[in-house]
Amino acid sequence: MTMHIGLIGGGNITETHIRAARMIPGVEIAAVYGSNLEKVKRLCREHGGTPYADFSAFLAHRPMDLVILGSPSGLHATQGIAAAKQGMHVLTEKPIDISTSRADELIEAAERAGVKLGVIFQDRMKPHIRKLKDWIDRGVLGKPLLVDARVKWYRPPEYYANSRWRGTLALDGGGAVVNQGVHTLDLLLWLLGDVSRVQAQTATQLHKIEAEDTATAILEFANGALGLFHATTAAYPGYPRRVEITGTQGTVILEHDQIVAADLRERAGETAGIAPRDENQSASSAVVNDFRGHQAVIEDFLSAMQKNSRPACDGREGRRSIALVEAIYCAARGGQKSANV
Repeated sequence: MTMHIGLIGGGNITETHIRAARMIPGVEIAAVYGSNLEKVKRLCREHGGTPYADFSAFLAHRPMDLVILGSPSGLHATQGIAAAKQGMHVLTEKPIDISTSRADELIEAAERAGVKLGVIFQDRMKPHIRKLKDWIDRGVLGKPLLVDARVKWYRPPEYYANSRWRGTLALDGGGAVVNQGVHTLDLLLWLLGDVSRVQAQTATQLHKIEAEDTATAILEFANGALGLFHATTAAYPGYPRRVEITGTQGTVILEHDQIVAADLRERAGETAGIAPRDENQSASSAVVNDFRGHQAVIEDFLSAMQKNSRPACDGREGRRSIALVEAIYCAARGGQKSANV
């Protein structure tokens, strides 16, 4: 059965979504909507589909079974709710929106309409990260003790200057934490569970934006582990995302999305087959060149639609990371700990 997908956005990430979707048998690009009609027309010429600059006309296009949102974060709930009311399933780029209140509105609308809602956190689909998740779940690392997560990337001035929404509070919801850091926060929640307390500090160190380009936070997990989280877009020239997790039975280090060290007291055979990091992967690039993770997310979402099952990251699961982002921002404003994240 052919699945007809509508794309909302028209920017770089929408092109990633299209390329990923076209690799899946039985998928057709039905329509593309974006505010820049020339970009949308180019995407349709190259990949198929009908271009739209009018959102209502886009939603009326048929056949269309689901939409994938690659629009500014602050529009996700509004656009997703509109699509759900038309009976379409909704898969949105991270974050689910820029606040838990908007996330809740989208979740409730999808449930009322009886459609699936998913959030694209493609790191959850990466083989090495899934291996680490399995190790933690099976106790290979023992009791988690300490995590150090660093997102030290660089974005040039034009990254913000040439965008109407990046780094704005209204459409981006903030800066380095909610845009670049949210993938890593989702990863920490998925691997280690809920965060119970937060201390944080944010600053705008380099870029001329209204939101932060640098942040640091101390995270206290419900399981007793302590964590440090750093996110910045001011670390020239940019470095791979790095996550180090220490448990009572050893330490594992992720660099970008691959395990680069696994020092375990026992079960040394667990590390068999761990390949070295792909040096061709651009870890701090603003453009996603490798769309295999996105393809896996879309395939999982299509399967959930067909089998009436739960997507790998549904709306309620995707809400967790924006709740943690809110807690970090709240703690940074008040300079105090925030409980019950």
